[in-house]
Amino acid sequence: MKTAYDLIIRPVLTEKSYASIADKKYVFEVAVNANKTEIKAAIEEIFGVKVDSVNTMRVEGKMKRQGRTQGRTPEIKKAYVTLKKDSKAIEFFEGMAQ
Repeated sequence: MKTAYDLIIRPVLTEKSYASIADKKYVFEVAVNANKTEIKAAIEEIFGVKVDSVNTMRVEGKMKRQGRTQGRTPEIKKAYVTLKKDSKAIEFFEGMAQ
């Protein structure tokens, strides 16, 4: 059984994600096998907010080389979470939005 904390790995804190915080849109790195319904329930449980929509994107790992040895970095999955207009903002991001 997966818990909410197993699905949501960490927030993605980039310049582009900071710009969308004012519109109540947040970006999280999630487990690769998580689906949109599970992500929505996990965000609502952890932060106590109302989620309007969840969009996901899989990011393929990059090729890396060290000498003759080569391999890939791990694949990740991002979730773009939009909150409802009447929902409160996520407190973790409060000081970051401008």
